[in-house]
Amino acid sequence: MSLPSTQKQWLIQGTDKGFDGLLYQDAPVPAVGDNEVLVRLRGASLNYRDLIIPQGKYPLPLNLPVVAGSDGAGEIVAVGANVTKWKPGDRVVTLFNQGHQRGAIDPVAARTGLGGCLDGTLRQYGVFSQDGVVRLPRHLDFVEGATLTCAGLTSWNALYGLKSVRKDDTVLVQGTGGVSLFALQFAKAAGATVIATTSSEKKAEILKKLGADHVINYREDPHWGETARKLTPNGEGVDHVIEVGGEGTMTQSLRAIKMEGVISVIGLLTGAGSKDSIMETLMRLCTVRGVYVGSREQMEDMVRAIEEHNIRPVVDEHVFTLDKIREAYDFMVSTLVCRSSYEWVC
Repeated sequence: MSLPSTQKQWLIQGTDKGFDGLLYQDAPVPAVGDNEVLVRLRGASLNYRDLIIPQGKYPLPLNLPVVAGSDGAGEIVAVGANVTKWKPGDRVVTLFNQGHQRGAIDPVAARTGLGGCLDGTLRQYGVFSQDGVVRLPRHLDFVEGATLTCAGLTSWNALYGLKSVRKDDTVLVQGTGGVSLFALQFAKAAGATVIATTSSEKKAEILKKLGADHVINYREDPHWGETARKLTPNGEGVDHVIEVGGEGTMTQSLRAIKMEGVISVIGLLTGAGSKDSIMETLMRLCTVRGVYVGSREQMEDMVRAIEEHNIRPVVDEHVFTLDKIREAYDFMVSTLVCRSSYEWVC
């Protein structure tokens, strides 16, 4: 097919102007190296990370200016001379950390994140290593597939990266954000019991529809961690906690966790501090683990599971075109203030 020479993209110029530092510009379509693929990006998804990078609040290394966005899905339109894995027409999803291929992440791989250190997905065409994309699940469209890169893979790593979720385990997920909704579906696919927390009856219905066995309204029950523990066999506690809140939720996560259970810390929506000391993990005999997305190998396992169990991401009804990305950022901020979040795609 004939390819254009220029494209539209969103560039993060710096961190001193907030969202006003996002520049919608014309740019060349990048040339394809011998070991690379050129992807026509057909869908992208925003995460909390995308909001805090332009605001200077992201705690990990950046290499600015950089094309924004980590999550993308599209079709390969050209391949380099040495590419053996892909051909034009293949549907693919981007890998968050391009250098994290397998095993544990290391400092080098942690500096290969799209939309932070490497040019990301909020553009029409992107060049990626042939090992920097993964097959899009057959039953998903590009918009759905674009949600897998960060939220999907982070959830998968939380449940399978250290201690694999098993049938008859109990998993506690917090809220209705993208990571939590994926974790709910992955846990149910594994045969686990899921306890979910939320703040409203409307969101409780969403959780129940996805298979949550128990839903606790944390506004009505400030001791929801203890309540969750009581819902487990013999009151022993939950096997996995998907911890997205931070300071405001960790105390209850510790109250809920089982001996030798795993708390996967993914988000800090309520702050980075904690009223609990590290000694609390000894008292609870649990593991508290930070999760930074996942590897290509894990993502390939996740894609197979998504296909096997016919899992579909929950996508917000608001879908923005590429030229309306600034509006998408503003919308996501306003929705987070209302304590409601799924995935925002363009």
